Amino acid sequence: MNKKAILVLEDGSVFEGYSFGAGIETCGEVVFNTSMFGYQEILTDPSYAGQIVMPTYPMIGNYGINENDFESKHVHVSGFIVREECEQPSHYQSKTTIHNYLAGNGVAGIYGVDTRAITRLLRSYGVMRGIITCEKTPQQALAELKMKPDYNNTDFVHKVSCPAAYLWPSEKPADNKYTIAVLDCGLKFSILRKLSALNCSLKVFPGDTPANEILKINPDGVLLSPGPGNPELLDYIVNNVKILAEKKPIMGICLGNLLIGRAFGAKTFKLKFGHRGSNHPVKELANGRVHITAQNHGFALDPDTVANGLEISFINLNDGTVEGVRHKELPICGIQHYSEASPGPLDTTCLFEQFLGMIDKSR
Repeated sequence: MNKKAILVLEDGSVFEGYSFGAGIETCGEVVFNTSMFGYQEILTDPSYAGQIVMPTYPMIGNYGINENDFESKHVHVSGFIVREECEQPSHYQSKTTIHNYLAGNGVAGIYGVDTRAITRLLRSYGVMRGIITCEKTPQQALAELKMKPDYNNTDFVHKVSCPAAYLWPSEKPADNKYTIAVLDCGLKFSILRKLSALNCSLKVFPGDTPANEILKINPDGVLLSPGPGNPELLDYIVNNVKILAEKKPIMGICLGNLLIGRAFGAKTFKLKFGHRGSNHPVKELANGRVHITAQNHGFALDPDTVANGLEISFINLNDGTVEGVRHKELPICGIQHYSEASPGPLDTTCLFEQFLGMIDKSR
């Protein structure tokens, strides 16, 4: 637990600390998350695939790891950076420490580094690739990092999407009111839990499933899930969304919102350091109401290209970026934030009910 490790960023910055978790070398895009809690949900969020995540909150692991807060079946982050790693968690649901959990999932971490300095650096210069290593010198680590593929040129949806379609719950209840097709681009379990609680039977499809395969089950609506990576690499999904948009009500969350935008001709761009955390203010333009939201995305829609029947429905009050769109005529809506939270506030969970209301109206 006291083995020295270093974090090297692609600009040559070096941060010294100690290894925890798997103790192996790892590379990825370094990003920060401003949530004060919810590290278990963060670690298991598929949207973090290919990224080394750093919470800005100084102590991580103080309530351990429990059996209830997983957002997928395994850890998706490439690495974890913390200021202080808690070795003795205290919570009645805790089953293990964060060190043991990361080690068991083969994920490397580094603790004892100046996370405030790293955050300030990323805010000033933008996200950048990094490498955590225990064996290499800073010069060797930087040379290794430069040979790694660019995050923006990698299709991570193929890496995190389910291999085959499945039902949630495993057997369709006879009294469920809605049948929803869910396109898994990096799906979180909390989305399925929320829709299931609203009397929905769900069939989850791999992200590259053709539209005609989804339409075979004649769903009442389609949900496009969150997910990792650059939406410009996902035209094979966008083409299916174009077909589905003419047939069924659609709701998109996070990456799903970007896919809707691109299906109607909007362009996307990469944010300087992204929106990641559980405290982001978002304004609903229809009524002026401000919601505090949970977010995890590094790309956004270009507002000047939102057209062809789409209109902006939410904006981020920190930087004015697009946080949601809706179609003026078709039953289609998208949000850039996490309406199911996990972790975070529940201000916009009502949007799931609005989606089901769109289905009722379209019937």
